[in-house]
Amino acid sequence: MSRWRGAAAGVLLLTAAAMLGGCAALTPAATDSPPPPPPQVRLTIDAPDEPRRLLEAHLDLARLAIVAPGEALSETELRRLEAATPAQARALLATLGYMEPTVRVQREPTAAGEPAHVRVVVTPGERSRIDRVELELQGALADAAARGDADAAKTLAAWRAAWRLPAGSVFTNNAWRDAKLAALAQLRSAGYATAAWHSTDAQVDADAAKVSIAVVADSGPLFRTGALVVQGLQRQDEVNVRNLAGFEPGTPATEVLLLDYQERLQRAGLFERATVTLATDPDQADAATVTVAVAEMPLQQASPGIGISANDGLRVSAEHTHRRAFGFPATMHNKVEFSKKRRAWEGELSTHTLPGLYRNQLGGAAEQLDSDTDRVISLSFRVGRAYETQRAERLTFVEVERGLVHPFATAEQPTPIDSDTIALTLNQHAVWRNVDNVILPTIGQSLALQGGIGRVHSSGNDAASGDFARLHARLQLWQPLGADWYGQARLELGEVFAKSAVNVPDSQRFRAGGDDSVRGYEYRSLTPQVNGVDVGGRVVATASLEVAHPISARLPTVWWAAFIDAGRAAERWQDWSAAYGAGVGVRWRSPVGPLRADIAYGEEVNRWRLHVSVGIAF
Repeated sequence: MSRWRGAAAGVLLLTAAAMLGGCAALTPAATDSPPPPPPQVRLTIDAPDEPRRLLEAHLDLARLAIVAPGEALSETELRRLEAATPAQARALLATLGYMEPTVRVQREPTAAGEPAHVRVVVTPGERSRIDRVELELQGALADAAARGDADAAKTLAAWRAAWRLPAGSVFTNNAWRDAKLAALAQLRSAGYATAAWHSTDAQVDADAAKVSIAVVADSGPLFRTGALVVQGLQRQDEVNVRNLAGFEPGTPATEVLLLDYQERLQRAGLFERATVTLATDPDQADAATVTVAVAEMPLQQASPGIGISANDGLRVSAEHTHRRAFGFPATMHNKVEFSKKRRAWEGELSTHTLPGLYRNQLGGAAEQLDSDTDRVISLSFRVGRAYETQRAERLTFVEVERGLVHPFATAEQPTPIDSDTIALTLNQHAVWRNVDNVILPTIGQSLALQGGIGRVHSSGNDAASGDFARLHARLQLWQPLGADWYGQARLELGEVFAKSAVNVPDSQRFRAGGDDSVRGYEYRSLTPQVNGVDVGGRVVATASLEVAHPISARLPTVWWAAFIDAGRAAERWQDWSAAYGAGVGVRWRSPVGPLRADIAYGEEVNRWRLHVSVGIAF
């Protein structure tokens, strides 16, 4: 024990010494040194805002006015700077498109001992605009378009249409430079990796404030993919990297093609980093080498988790991933989760990507989900095939599922009867999305569709066995609304088709309410009731509208939002009516997705409810 006390005393002494040292470091510096001499020139620039800011940043007189001189400035030197200012100002203003400005420099009277005061008065005049544009292209792209190649003609037309300095636009040096850079970048992204300017010319008519532009670009050859060279593999098979390419040798090496390949590598769950580069030797353009450099993720990975949600309170979870299960090119993933209302296990064994960007899957799940009125236990096993790209996902699978529903006793039904169903279904799920960012979208659309057909064998509650079908759709839209305002909308529709006596499994039915449904209500609470017990509905419709805006310019990733939700699940469309919820919230646009905290008022329950969630549900 004495040894531990001695160690603790030593730590306290070291901590105190560090704190005292920090205090000494914070002691104000000595103030007996003389202050720097005042500037020898005071400059005033009379001009519109944009020209004034440019001149204040670059005029020699302006720099002299803010830098303390090392020695006295002579009157001769000051007059030389004044005389040079008009020419210097005109050269600077020309970069903004003001070709005939009037610049006048005058000395203002000052009291004895004050610095000289120089005033620069600027009348910018008319700003020059583009009068005529000639865009010419030579090289392989132009030759192919002339031969009638439809793809080349489309690329050439898009290149011309995207020119950033059309007739009538203001001419500035920055705009001229950016237009040329963007035009070359567009050609290179289309597969012409060595595109360059043959000539660029901007003729300025200062008297008429007009500019004529004539540019000629050389596309160079169209680069096509050749040999695929893979670097950095240690445990995974090279064929997995090649299968993720999704293109054959000889494919035009466009920027989209290579970036999509890189995105698939990064999303495959096998690599921490992945880069795809193209060799740009014009002599090898017909079969350009594509180099793929990867850094593998650990072979196995386990992670605990803890979270909180308004839907089911505090939850803990554990996940384990093996990226080469049983020594085969396959990934096995298991997850267990425990919360107040939900206990679940999910497992999946999936092959690494096969030719055609497909993966074969085996999966299973077990879940116990409690609501205020019942307990639902689900067991499932499925086998299927998945296809996934940046814009589209498809999953086709056959599933066997057993569902046990145990209603809690109520005044209307003091001795409820359990139901037990076994269902076999064939399912197709698909997601299409076109968004600017999958994790943090601000513009675009996504559409998720689910369809399935199956047969259920049921016991309990005198329900009949029989066939059924299920359709579900979820459409989401993101749209900027101008001045840092952003809008979001969601529409959800679903229906189960079956005879009224068929006991459709609870997992195939619909419930509404909660974070990603209708806020202001408990999770899955907007659903039909039978004898006071919640049951899933056969139809569902929900909708949401939301506007958001950054809280301040200093916190661009923190937004406030206002929203209104509506919807419900019901047994039939004739029974459906919307329950409304509205409120406000805060979003933090974190690297893993938006963290949302909302306070919503449920109109039917006449109370406020807190909702917290992370991520985007497509």
